[in-house]
Amino acid sequence: MSVSVFIDGAAGTTGLEIRERLAGRDDVVLVTLDAAVRKDPEARRAALNDSDFVILCLPDDAAREAVALIANDRTRVIDASTAHRTADGWSYGFPELERSQTALIAESKRVTNPGCYPTGFLALVRPLVRAGLVPVDWPISVNAVSGYSGGGKSMIAEYEGPNPPPAARAYALGLAHKHVPEMQKHARLEHPPIFMPSVANTYRGMIVEVPLPLAMFKRRPSLQACEAALREAYGTDSLIRVADGDASVVQIEDDAGTDRLTLRVCGNAEAGQVRLIATLDNLGKGAAGAAVQNLNVMAGFDPLAGLIR
Repeated sequence: MSVSVFIDGAAGTTGLEIRERLAGRDDVVLVTLDAAVRKDPEARRAALNDSDFVILCLPDDAAREAVALIANDRTRVIDASTAHRTADGWSYGFPELERSQTALIAESKRVTNPGCYPTGFLALVRPLVRAGLVPVDWPISVNAVSGYSGGGKSMIAEYEGPNPPPAARAYALGLAHKHVPEMQKHARLEHPPIFMPSVANTYRGMIVEVPLPLAMFKRRPSLQACEAALREAYGTDSLIRVADGDASVVQIEDDAGTDRLTLRVCGNAEAGQVRLIATLDNLGKGAAGAAVQNLNVMAGFDPLAGLIR
């Protein structure tokens, strides 16, 4: 059995990566529009309505517009934009996040891809909140650095142009990044986390880090308890792995070029302080890989088909 898939925004960074992962598969038929009609409204409308699955790799407003153009109850949608990540009626496309999440995605008509930063954050924090090791009302902060491909074509051109920016720069200094509501909702926290992102002069890869003062929590959980909770949550999963926390260095490129997500619990047991660290590819598990994984789950295929482990 094969399914037809239309990638709306296939010429963008995420769309191209999705095409690479679907190329050569005999269970997927890609619906494409010639360059001459790519911007023709009727041709696009037809592709959106004739396909079994649509993957949206568009800016938020364009993604909402595309969904509105679908006039049937058969076409199923995976949205890689931010538009629907906290919206009612959309399933959150992070199969490993909750035990029931894969089944929910499999039955859904509308699935929203997680953001790249939230993927690392939620993978670290949600199991600890669920286990009662991290209080839901704690003022959590998260530091993160991404490769510049996360900024799309304009940022890629900026970094690869004749006068590239510095090696690293912090942004979203007003603490109102669009990923924050998604992090708070799906981690089930009472307060929005303080999110401190930055971009590095490397094409792909990502480090997401959450520092926690375990000794200040009522239950005073240990580093070992935190690691055990993560291993219990992801112990049998092939894309998410929990590495030993004794690494001396963690690099932004550790999982670049893959669809993996690696989690570490590092810190000082005597001081009761921990650094939860996730590494992933912002274009892999943080974008294209997640979309393909969701497509596989929704279509009833091997969830890891076409993914890079």
